[in-house]
Amino acid sequence: MTDLDPKLQSIVDRIEIAALWGEFTDAAMMRDYDRLVSLFVDDGVWRIPEAHVGLTGRREIRAGIERLQGAWEFFVQTVHPGAIELDGDTASGRAYVQEIGRMRDGRSGVNYSLYHDRYRRTSDGWKFTERVYEVRYLDTTPLAGSGWSPGSGSEREVMAAFEVDVEMEAEVEVEVEAS
Repeated sequence: MTDLDPKLQSIVDRIEIAALWGEFTDAAMMRDYDRLVSLFVDDGVWRIPEAHVGLTGRREIRAGIERLQGAWEFFVQTVHPGAIELDGDTASGRAYVQEIGRMRDGRSGVNYSLYHDRYRRTSDGWKFTERVYEVRYLDTTPLAGSGWSPGSGSEREVMAAFEVDVEMEAEVEVEVEAS
């Protein structure tokens, strides 16, 4: 613990744990595997029971996430607020996620899931000791859209979509001014 007032420390701890959720999602989205595994304690565990995935330690977690993400054509994850229960230098909680992606073999999906987490305060801040992934909703309908990244060839499609939106916005502004 620190020397802060307990109520203030509780607020600080909650903010730091919520930031950990965001760091995990950002590291996964950016495929920054070194940063992703640094968010776990050395002997941390990451499990996805429905996929029979159980990884222990930073080396296994890194190899596992690289293998999983290597199968994706594109992958987007967003994280949403959950619950945090503090207990001194340990805590537990849930973080809610929404994901959309398409595999290189053409399968795709949209899901709403959650992580059941355990955390530990370390000299480097809060870290995951365990993340257990649970799917709550899965839609495997083929996705109509496409992932985008620089050089992917889909830049024209993205720009065309934005140009239509800009034209529509300009028409609305003209109509409002005429009223």
